[in-house]
Amino acid sequence: MDTHPNIAVVHVGGDLDVTTVPRTRRLVEGLIDDGCRRIILNMAAATAIDSTGLGFVLGEIRRMRSVGGLLSITEANECVMRTLRLSRLVDFAPVSGAGGSRQVQELPASAVPLWRCVVRIDPSDLAGTRASVERHLSRVGMDSDRLFDLMLTVGEAIGNAIDHAAGECALVVLACYEDRVVIDVTDCGCGFELRAGEAVPCVDETSERGRGIRLMRLLADSVTIGRKPWGKGTLVRIVKLRR
Repeated sequence: MDTHPNIAVVHVGGDLDVTTVPRTRRLVEGLIDDGCRRIILNMAAATAIDSTGLGFVLGEIRRMRSVGGLLSITEANECVMRTLRLSRLVDFAPVSGAGGSRQVQELPASAVPLWRCVVRIDPSDLAGTRASVERHLSRVGMDSDRLFDLMLTVGEAIGNAIDHAAGECALVVLACYEDRVVIDVTDCGCGFELRAGEAVPCVDETSERGRGIRLMRLLADSVTIGRKPWGKGTLVRIVKLRR
């Protein structure tokens, strides 16, 4: 299981059925009780899900909704996806199949945003900074689940700007286009680079650092990290498709 403040990726270690649900339920409900508000069930190792598994997932989806959180399923194979569709569970939570990550095309050079704004990151008031960003993003018309994930991703990038660069001259630049939202989070630190598609460096299981990028890539449609093309520092670009 990969965890981060408020976010957890739970790897279902096999089929989700009457024999495995009790263990998985204890794990998921323990996370919720500890304050986790975003749980991703990775079902890459599952070949089937039965009625007990469906009931468990639906119950946890409702519980997460009741506390203002979100549970989703990722890496479901075709058999599992068919069961989820037939049960209409896909109507209640985000579900993606194996290899189902969305491809984000480059914006044409002539693309002009519908609107654009800048939010300065205040290291002494991160909650206020996040609230300001969320107010702007609420204008996008994105469904609530996608907005929830986008805010978690932006929050992670903002936290990194504070953690690695003390928030020095850190900014959030938001641009809304017809098909996507592009968010640049910049700082004036020493700089870091990770190209699109490049694997995230492995981290030790006990390490508190290094998981943020993986989680950001799970929650957004594209995340790239590079040195700013001007001055010193890092530019984190987050893309979330609007539909």
